[in-house]
Amino acid sequence: MSRPRLLPYGDRALLLELEDAAEVLAWTDAVGRARLPGVADLVPAARTLLVVTSEDADVSAVRGALAGLEAAPAPVTGPADGREGDGEDDAVVIPVTYDGPDLADVARLTGLDEAEVVRAHTATSWRVAFGGFAPGFGYLVGGDGRLHVPRRDSARTRVPAGAVGLAGEYTGVYPRESPGGWQLIGSTTATMWDLDRDPPALLRPGARVRFRERDG
Repeated sequence: MSRPRLLPYGDRALLLELEDAAEVLAWTDAVGRARLPGVADLVPAARTLLVVTSEDADVSAVRGALAGLEAAPAPVTGPADGREGDGEDDAVVIPVTYDGPDLADVARLTGLDEAEVVRAHTATSWRVAFGGFAPGFGYLVGGDGRLHVPRRDSARTRVPAGAVGLAGEYTGVYPRESPGGWQLIGSTTATMWDLDRDPPALLRPGARVRFRERDG
């Protein structure tokens, strides 16, 4: 695990520059477990972790504490039966109908058949590395490496809410209708973003997620 580059970010935050989403997960876990005095919020992204301090925090002290932390590789994936080896079985389960318009293309790109794509997507758990793009959209990592596929050559102008897609190392669920260029392999009726729910986002950074094929 490499040491992050630690940069000031305004007068109340510090930015950790990291190598990839796996390191972001590891450092998010490490900083969260440390419960450092003065840390008010953590905002992970694809290759950075923003550490936001409270208004009365000594930012230099927080910086020193961060510099002294060590992070270990975070558990990213595990068997989809919930037995990840750490005693956790509280994964968010998302039922999916695997009938997406790009399922055949994903099968061709991966060398799998369509049923094997579905099994690969559901066989292991994923983790939410960070959120972005739209409220409630989580970038999930840690699944079967055979499912790493490029984005579509041309984006769709309308992707329906609940569409389940793949792009690069990520999988994700569109929380609302929007343009998008991910490879769509299925759909879910699960609500990703609900202002009447606390918190509104179903998928929050660090959460473990399992996809389950919907019967019928």
